[in-house]
Amino acid sequence: MRTRPAALFVAALFAALVPTNRISAQIIATSDTFGSGGNAFSIDFVSIGNAGNAADTTTYGAVPYEYRVGKYEISQDAINKATASGMANVTAGSWTGSQPAATINWYEAAAFVNWLNTSTGKTAAYDLSFSGGSWSMTLWSSADAWTAGGENLYRNKDAYYFLPSDNEWYKAAYFNPAGSNYFLFPTASSSVPTYMDGGTNMSSAVYNMPPTQGPAAVDSAGGLSPYGTMGQGGNVGEWNESAHDGRNNSSSVFRAVRGGGWFSSEDRLRSSNRGSIDPSLEGGELGFRVASVPEPSTYALLLMTGAGALLWARRRR
Repeated sequence: MRTRPAALFVAALFAALVPTNRISAQIIATSDTFGSGGNAFSIDFVSIGNAGNAADTTTYGAVPYEYRVGKYEISQDAINKATASGMANVTAGSWTGSQPAATINWYEAAAFVNWLNTSTGKTAAYDLSFSGGSWSMTLWSSADAWTAGGENLYRNKDAYYFLPSDNEWYKAAYFNPAGSNYFLFPTASSSVPTYMDGGTNMSSAVYNMPPTQGPAAVDSAGGLSPYGTMGQGGNVGEWNESAHDGRNNSSSVFRAVRGGGWFSSEDRLRSSNRGSIDPSLEGGELGFRVASVPEPSTYALLLMTGAGALLWARRRR
């Protein structure tokens, strides 16, 4: 039986779109826009697939669902534009422009995420309050809490944007979707990255710099992880959503921090490194990135296009 040309087209399209064992085939990028006019800004996300992957030997990295993680750390420019668009009581300012937003505590990072949600008509991720010049958080009830991967009383079940949990952050940084193993560094390698003060060279990172150097721009912070994130090692350390004890059942306990900064040694970039900091503390070497639920499948949308082309071809006969 002869195969029709239109059917061959769809088959070829499907083969091109289904991920292969190549790392680059796993990178699916999307961009979400916030604010308006001169205060509009975008956050680029990469898709983190391979749902149900096993944890690393460190016990971190297993995530039973698909999600997105910000390709870059949140910049100071994004904080400034969100503030100009109505976000209140979030301060940063150690750096400028496209450098990372730093000198920001965990609650302020969470408040920025809440603004991303509420400014776009979505549900706030965290039950935050601001009074007397400081933030606090109330745990969600079990009925309102996130349950994918286990009950998480920090995150609302309907949150669209959120801070990446310990496991979400770790998987985006170190998991190798081509081999289902984990790299030691978030540069798609288990070799020590080349250190530099800025750039996008493969297997490089912004670390081992003088303390007075300061971080690089968020889009010039080294080589990419297998999924396509930048700067998860070096530049600035990053807040994780998770409590350091992993329970997320107390709002005041220390939070997990990963990644190291521009003046860190290489051991701070390793998958084995994990710190903890009081959520009310801040510093010029500590920033964050944002995670989100997945967008509708790019593959499905393009395959629908291919199916439409097949139907059109049949009608032409």
